[in-house]
Amino acid sequence: MTSSQEKSVQKSKPVIMLVIDTLMDPPLHEAIKNNRAPAFKYLMENGMYFSDVVSPFPTMSVNVDTTILTGTYCNDHHLPGLVWFNKKENRLINYGSHIRELWKLGLSRSLEDILFHMNGNHISKGVKTIHEELEDKGKESASINALVYRGNTSHSYKLPKLLTWFTSIQKDRSTLGAKVFTYGSLKNISRSKRYQRLWQRLGFNSSSSVQELTYLINKNQLPSFTIAYFPDLDQSVHKHGRMDVKGIEKVDQHLQKILNAYDSWEEALQNNIWITIGDNGQAWIESERKVALIDLKKMLGAYRIMKLKKGIQQKDQIVLAVNERMSYIYTLDTNTLPINKLIQELDNDKRIDVIAWLEGATIKVKSGGKKGELHYRKGGELIDIYNQTWFVEGDHGLLDITVNDNQILYGDYPDALGRLYSSLHSHEGNFIIVSAKPGYEFIGEGSPTHVGGASHGGLHQQDSLVPLIITGTRSTPAYLRMVDIKEWVLSLIS
Repeated sequence: MTSSQEKSVQKSKPVIMLVIDTLMDPPLHEAIKNNRAPAFKYLMENGMYFSDVVSPFPTMSVNVDTTILTGTYCNDHHLPGLVWFNKKENRLINYGSHIRELWKLGLSRSLEDILFHMNGNHISKGVKTIHEELEDKGKESASINALVYRGNTSHSYKLPKLLTWFTSIQKDRSTLGAKVFTYGSLKNISRSKRYQRLWQRLGFNSSSSVQELTYLINKNQLPSFTIAYFPDLDQSVHKHGRMDVKGIEKVDQHLQKILNAYDSWEEALQNNIWITIGDNGQAWIESERKVALIDLKKMLGAYRIMKLKKGIQQKDQIVLAVNERMSYIYTLDTNTLPINKLIQELDNDKRIDVIAWLEGATIKVKSGGKKGELHYRKGGELIDIYNQTWFVEGDHGLLDITVNDNQILYGDYPDALGRLYSSLHSHEGNFIIVSAKPGYEFIGEGSPTHVGGASHGGLHQQDSLVPLIITGTRSTPAYLRMVDIKEWVLSLIS
């Protein structure tokens, strides 16, 4: 056998992807500058660093995770956001914005959506996850606390008694996940009960993710691909704002524990390919409540809006699906309430950055308090940096795009044309999309608020750009977008 043949049959190094919710470039660099993030610094100095990977839109974790794992935007994977209206089932779906909203919608039904339907039914069967692709090739993968985990292996949840007492969820229900699967205290690899208590979010915390990942490392059981999700920084940034250096410091301590599972940090890097990435950013939010919060119920109060507790009633005209700094607003009857009437109610509010809707094959865009429109559709002579072609006319400034020699360049809204297209084609219904300027977020009935802190969901670059650190390979994705991660990851695994 020649040396090249020997190389071709060698097993590739395990790929470990650490997804850190709300990891952002500015606070990360501030933490490193102040010697508060030695693990991040080590990974960056011994690998490649990119500050501006583009998240899908809306910039909510379930949509982001699905895009990472399927290599598609939501027009293909069909998971539109954390909150959306399912026209087929005639109901609002919420994967966990706030307990108030889940309770009003019906806790049992909401938990069914989170635990079973999101991965089992709502993500399109027309796309495959990294886990499914690898299992088809006879390779194993692991999912540690990731919200999206669909694979080919059946697993049973161990539901807490408290959950079965207060809901109608059956105890013995299975879900299809990665071959190696951890999902909080409901299913874990190590079987440890540490970090798994009710007040520790039932194991959905970063310490639990560290415990499960280091268990695989110490047992020498890392599969070809592992994705581990670290949620804690998100809540810290929501509360303390974009420049939450203390939150970065805590994440770094978790990274140190993972690297310390090896005899040396050098060995950790030699033995694996490490992909450390954020999932979305967060935009700052004003500290004055009346200014910061865009109250959609109040703005659209002239119409009958679906109440969460009652669900769809015969006379209802509007459904609100609030995803923090972005919302889907649905009209249930285009005869009595056409989309242009909804737009008229909203387009005078200067806090609303983007209002977008479909008319046939054309996407139309307005901005609160501004005159003019932008119209665009797929195809045409203009091409962007992602090799996507478009026909565009109208006010380019509404999406901060510039055109030079038929080349589209993006400004404050990365991959704006592709990302808005994806959300407007992600599911059935008559709806508009609204995205807020930095400083503001939307509220509906029982929505979480982050006044004086930070929030996400929007199209703006503050919500959309995250850092990426690659160690153990010189290979990079085709483009610096989440949607290009899957194809690249599969290329690393032979």
